Formats: sequence, structure tokens, C-alpha cells
Amino acid sequence: MSPELIALTMFGTTMVLLLTGQRVFGAIGCVGAGMVLMLYGTGGVEIPFSAAFKLFNWFPMLTLPLFIYMGYVLSEAGIAEDLYKMLHVWFGRVGGGLAIGTIFLMVIISAMNGLSVAGMAIGATIALPEMLRRGYDKVLITGVVQGGSSLGILVPPSVVMVLFGMIARQPVSQLWLAGVFPGLLMATFFVIYVIIRTKINPDLAPVVSDEELNMPLREKLKLLRAGIIPFLIFFAMTGLFIMGITSLVESSAVGATAATLAAIAKGRFSLRMIHDTARKTLGVSCMFLWLILAALAFGAVFDGIGAVRAIESLFITRWELTPWQVIIMMQLSFIVMGMFLDDTAMLVIVAPLYVPLVKTLDLGFDNQLIWFGVLYTMTCQIAYITPPFGYNLFLMRSMAPKDITLPDIYRSIWPFVLMMTFTIVLVMLFPQIALWLPEAVRN
Repeated sequence: MSPELIALTMFGTTMVLLLTGQRVFGAIGCVGAGMVLMLYGTGGVEIPFSAAFKLFNWFPMLTLPLFIYMGYVLSEAGIAEDLYKMLHVWFGRVGGGLAIGTIFLMVIISAMNGLSVAGMAIGATIALPEMLRRGYDKVLITGVVQGGSSLGILVPPSVVMVLFGMIARQPVSQLWLAGVFPGLLMATFFVIYVIIRTKINPDLAPVVSDEELNMPLREKLKLLRAGIIPFLIFFAMTGLFIMGITSLVESSAVGATAATLAAIAKGRFSLRMIHDTARKTLGVSCMFLWLILAALAFGAVFDGIGAVRAIESLFITRWELTPWQVIIMMQLSFIVMGMFLDDTAMLVIVAPLYVPLVKTLDLGFDNQLIWFGVLYTMTCQIAYITPPFGYNLFLMRSMAPKDITLPDIYRSIWPFVLMMTFTIVLVMLFPQIALWLPEAVRN
């Protein structure tokens, strides 16, 4: 068998197993193990074993359970509820103010936990009912919550970027910093969209009545205290890390500790809460660990047969594609796969092929893998809100009020998909949007 045929067999078999409903790590690990036995015999088991065992010597892996734990604790501490009350008062008189405030809330929650699921849960259970009660258009606000919650995997500390860093062997700190400006740029586009839509049609977002917002300035200033805890947690975790005071692992430990102290200060800490949080953290962490192990094993076999070099020769030599045409093909494949697979499945399937290939491309700037990690993460955001798979679509359907139907959810996401795609195009045309901050901090 030629390397190209072996590569096609491995990917084809993996996709067939996934379509049968097998778990992602099981499908990928099974194909990797089966192929190594077919090609090298029993002695070949050392190849995937050695690749997977390297993971246990990589200290940044410790950040994964700590960040997941922090996200669950923050959602239990009720911090988001206080934040939304503050945003309701300060933005209530602005047209579309509550929708804009919800986007800000999503950015803050993203900066505290790095999980899309947490932002979605908070938006669907807190923000949506409040905006519906005040007469906001349900399609508009459903899109706001879904689009805003997807920022959790781009704004640091992003758990998806930690996974990409593990598999691609790239500094997670650089990936985090590279996601800051693209994430803020995307949030800005969301805000501009809401402002324009509500200017054209004010009935989409009625201004909150004076009766609800009339309160002394002193009371309004007191509400600003709701932002103190999120700021302190973000500074303790990300600020100290950027200043070089803490390492990546220490930063995650600081964030987890700060979240626990916040839960204690809010009176939400209990043995039951810590037990439930620990069980959820263990379950999600183990799932991610199995995925990473399977991806590393699959990648070791895939690279060992020379498939990466064969495909590189196919793209560059035979098809005579330019490096940028190769990148565009990769992005299009991400978007197509994102309609059927989740972000982790997408990453472990394509990383063995795309990561080595990106290393060899001459795009005219440094830190290509850091930049590519940002592109991948932004494409994952689209995957979260596009049918038929779309994690956030299912979460929204299960948590949203009954007034919001599945057709409403599907109609709401397309403007945000277009804005995300436009942001990806900008980052491809101007790589320094992503690379300026990590280069500035490193220098």
C-alpha cells in the first residue's frame, strides 16, 4: 500500500466508525492501534505507546482539570447573576442595551472559565428569560446568547486552546495571548450588529422602563461591586501570568483557588457543591485525556508511515497549490467537518495531517502554528452553532424557555456565523491581529 492509500484508509475507517456512533477516542484509538499492528506487527505497539506516554511528562496538562474546575465553581457561585443585574441597570436605557450587556457578560464569563458550555448555561437560564419578559425579539436574543457563549473557546483561558497546544506541542501561553484581539474583535462585531439592528427596528429591543431603572446613583455605584470579583479572578489568574510572576500551571491553580474563595465569600460553598463539581471536573477531564491520548497515538502511526510527507507532496508538488491555497482548503474542511463533528473530534482527526503540514508552509511570517491554532479555534466557534451537530444548538434547545422554538434557534445563528467567518478572513489577511500581542509580551 502506498502512503496515500494508507492515509485514506485510516481517515475513511475513522469516519465510518464515527458515523456508527462510536466514541471519538475509541474510534481514533482503534484505527491507530489496528493500523500499527497491520503495518509493523506486534512490535509496532511501541510507536503509539511512546507518543502517548510523552503526554504524562508535559506539565501544562495539569491546567486542564484546574480550569474546568474553576468554570464549574464560578457557575455555582452565582457571580453571573450579579453581573447581569449590574448590566441591566447600567445598559437598560440604551436601545438593545440588555442584548449588548449580555455580550459583555459573555466576554467576562469567557475570561473567567474558558468554556462555551458555562456561558451558554448562564445566558439561557438568566439572560434569555429577562429579555423575553421585557419584549425583546426572541430570534435576536437567541443569536446573541449563542454567539456570545462561543467566545468562551477563544478568549483566554481557553480550554480548546489548551487541547490544541497539547496536541500541536505549542506554548499555551502564546495561544492564549493570540486569541485576545480576535476574540474582542468578534465581540465588537456582535455589539455593532445589535446596535444597527435595533436602530433600524427599535421594536426588536424595547428600552427598559424608568420604573425599573429609577434608583439613586449611590445604589447604581454599589452594583458595580459585582464586577470586582470577576476582575480580581481574571487579574489573579491571567494578569500575574502575563507579568511573568506565575507559570501556566501556577496560574491555573491561582484561578481555581480564587474561584473557590469567591464561592466561599458568596456563601455558596458546601460539601455537596464541591462533591458535584469534583465529579463533573473528573468526568470532563478524563474525556479530554482519552481524546488526547488517542490523537497522539493516531498521529504517531500516521506520521510514521510518511503519509504527511506524501500529502504535502500531493498539495505542493502535484497540484501546485500555493501555501495560502492550502490554508484555505484546510479552513473549508474545518467548516464542513464542524457541521457534523465537535471541536475535539475535529482536532484529533485533522491534527496529525494539518499540524506538520502547516510547519512546512512558507506563509511569510513567524509563529505559523500559533496563528493556525487561532484559526482552528475560531472555526470551532462556527462548529458550535451550525446544524446539524452544533453543540450550542442542542444546549439552547434544552435550556431555553418554551417560547423559543427550534426554527427560532436555527434562524438566529446565521448573522453570527457570517460575522465569525468575516473575522476569520480578517485574521487570515492580517495575521498580526492574532500575533502582535504574543510577540510583544515575549519581547
